Amino acid sequence: MSNRKRPEREKDTLLRTSALEKAQRGLLALLVFIGAAILFLTGRAVLSSRDNLFSTPGGTSPANVAGYAPPAPTARSTRPPITGLPPRRVGIVAGHWQYDSGAVCPDGLTEVEINLDVARRVAAFLIQAGYNVEVLTEFSPKLEGYQADALVSIHADSCNIPEASGFKVARVLQSAVPTEEDHLVECLRKEYERTTGLYFHKNSITYDMQEYHAFYEIAPETPGAIIEVGFMGADRALLTKHPDLVAEGIARGIICFLEGPLE
Repeated sequence: MSNRKRPEREKDTLLRTSALEKAQRGLLALLVFIGAAILFLTGRAVLSSRDNLFSTPGGTSPANVAGYAPPAPTARSTRPPITGLPPRRVGIVAGHWQYDSGAVCPDGLTEVEINLDVARRVAAFLIQAGYNVEVLTEFSPKLEGYQADALVSIHADSCNIPEASGFKVARVLQSAVPTEEDHLVECLRKEYERTTGLYFHKNSITYDMQEYHAFYEIAPETPGAIIEVGFMGADRALLTKHPDLVAEGIARGIICFLEGPLE
């Protein structure tokens, strides 16, 4: 009786072995597919991060769309002015002014005209708020040993990358007053971003910004910063049609540094 059932058991064993081999082959194929999918998705992520180097999260800057409508300015502070003290002194450098044109777009728009327009508006805003302000040329002789409560140099980025959008703020690499200058940079970043809606391009700050010549001319104790207010291509609507908003963002950053943020 046992001899008659033995072939059936052997057949069952062979069937189970065959099924196991098929399952193993299926599992191996699944693992290969999953590995290929992971490699594909990783490659897509790398390419996406490279493409987004000069774009904002979501791919679109608020100032990079037709009919850009800037955010409504927040209410100005009603804090009473400080009396009995001399007004704080602020220097505003209009980048490239009386030196060269700076960046030039194919249609002739120059960086210096944006810088100077914004610098004068920043000065007007701060003077109205009670500060002693002067607008300086790019290589003003006054910069040598310049003493002030803050100095900010205003620049704009080029048209070379049509889709590029955003702003940058930096201080000198080797600072004599790092705590103060970090505070100035952070105030400018926060207030400018909040006022204009532009994206802060931290990862594209250049060595030239951090080694800006004026940083080595002003008095070591004078806190200084440089801001590139946006790209002359994608951010043109903001820079040319809403310069008051650009200036307000910078002025608010300076007041944040000197007195505390405007609420």
